[in-house]
Amino acid sequence: MTKVTFASHPYLLGFENLDRLVERTVKTGNEGYPPYNIEQRDEATYRVTLAVAGFAEEDLTITVESNQLVIRGRQKDDEGERIFLHRGIAGRQFQRSFVLADGVDVTGAHLENGLLHVELKRVEPESIVQTIKINGKSS
Repeated sequence: MTKVTFASHPYLLGFENLDRLVERTVKTGNEGYPPYNIEQRDEATYRVTLAVAGFAEEDLTITVESNQLVIRGRQKDDEGERIFLHRGIAGRQFQRSFVLADGVDVTGAHLENGLLHVELKRVEPESIVQTIKINGKSS
C-alpha cells in the first residue's frame, strides 16, 4: 500500500523534504518542560521564549542543525553540596527542538529574568526569473 502525503500531489515537484520535515517535527520528543512561547513580532521576525529558571548562561546551548533550532539545558550536579527538604523547582536537563523554514535565521539570544529569548528573522529570497533555452532533441 502506498503512503499518500501532501507532497505526493503531481503539481508539487521536489517537496519530498516537507514530508520528512513534518515527520521529524512529530518525532522531536518535546515534552512539556520547559514551557515556552512563540511570538510573531512583525511580518518577518519571531521570538521563541523558554522559561529556564535556575539555569545559567553556561548551562544552556543553542544550535541550528539541518534547519532545526535545538535548545539544550543541563545544570551542573551539586547534589553533594545541598540537602533538600523539598525540591519543587525542576532542574532536569532538557532539549527543545523547533523546525525552521528555509530562510529563517537565528539573529540572537539573551537570558533575562529566568527567560531565554531566541530571536529569529525571515529573510525573503530574491525573485529570479530564468529563461530556459530549448536545444532540440535530447539523446
